[in-house]
Amino acid sequence: MNLIQQTLRAVLFLILAFFGLVMAFIFMASTALAIGVLYIVARLQGRPFGVKAYWAERRRPSMSPRAGAWSRTAGQPARERDVTDIEMREIP
Repeated sequence: MNLIQQTLRAVLFLILAFFGLVMAFIFMASTALAIGVLYIVARLQGRPFGVKAYWAERRRPSMSPRAGAWSRTAGQPARERDVTDIEMREIP
């Protein structure tokens, strides 16, 4: 009886391990496909493809700042922007 339980556990473990490997392979393949698409699009648009170029493009503001909008001031470093402190108080 103990041998049957151990065999069943081993078979179930191998099945779970196999499905885990399949999921990992699908994840790696989809990641490689996404990187390939990004590379092709960057080459077609004439831009360099790399980590620095990608993050530089992502950090650029996409919309023009409007008055009263929650956006960063474009030309000022973080130290020169206005900072508002929050005062903590207990609520009885």
